[in-house]
Amino acid sequence: MAKIDEIDLRILSELSNDASISVPQLSKKINVNSSVVYSRIKRLIKRKLIERFTIIVNDHELGYKVKALTGINMDTKSRNHIIEELFKIDGVREVAEVTGRFDILVTMYSKSLDQMHKIVSERIGRIQGVQSSESFIEMKSRGKAMPYIPSGDSE
Repeated sequence: MAKIDEIDLRILSELSNDASISVPQLSKKINVNSSVVYSRIKRLIKRKLIERFTIIVNDHELGYKVKALTGINMDTKSRNHIIEELFKIDGVREVAEVTGRFDILVTMYSKSLDQMHKIVSERIGRIQGVQSSESFIEMKSRGKAMPYIPSGDSE
């Protein structure tokens, strides 16, 4: 694991909250010289602690009002085929191989419950090797950025 210090953790925390913050703004916020912040960010990128800067799109405003997690049990000999087929489906965002009662968890978005029903029953249900699935429709969600600065109560 790459050695990082308190300044690196503060930079990572602030960039996790808002990757569009300018170096001078970030510098003021964490009370560290701009040139130091700039060089630290470059070093964090080089060491692959920062993989990329991105945006968060408001899916709801684009009409994607339904989010579902679907747990899938499958014939493990068909794993690669199933994952490839899942990514061909519009609305499938993420496929995670997991432990527990499912083999795979799929995160999907659609514009309506009817469209989500079609994705699950007509697309996923027909993939060769899928044995069963169970879907969970998100009703409400809350989240937060990952705090990289220890709060002191986790040890």
